[in-house]
Amino acid sequence: MARKKTQTGCPCGLPASFEACCGRYLGPDAQPAPTAERLMRSRYVAFALGLEADLLSSWHASARPAELDLAADAGVVKWVGLEIVACRGGQEGDAEGEVEFVARYKVGGKAERLHELSRFCREDGRWYYLSGQLF
Repeated sequence: MARKKTQTGCPCGLPASFEACCGRYLGPDAQPAPTAERLMRSRYVAFALGLEADLLSSWHASARPAELDLAADAGVVKWVGLEIVACRGGQEGDAEGEVEFVARYKVGGKAERLHELSRFCREDGRWYYLSGQLF
């Protein structure tokens, strides 16, 4: 009899539990992400879980869209993995950072990938997503 594989770790790919990893940066009592990479990982999880409010609040005000329509993707897009390719800056004490990543997802069972270089800035001790360049 085949054993069902159970997911361990956070949806962002790190081995810690969701609560100990990205969960603490999401929701109404969210802590600020300490680095641009941690914000990137929590944004991936927010996309995967359809947490539109968390995504919008992590966007810098100068670039934030008025709204997202993640509900339109519910049941259509399934996020299946995140790989951080490189990080430049984005640490405590930095004002800016970049995170290059590849996010894998499926649409109608067909595998897709999103390869992006994301730009972040830090204001008042909080990291914000500014923009992304697709590859």
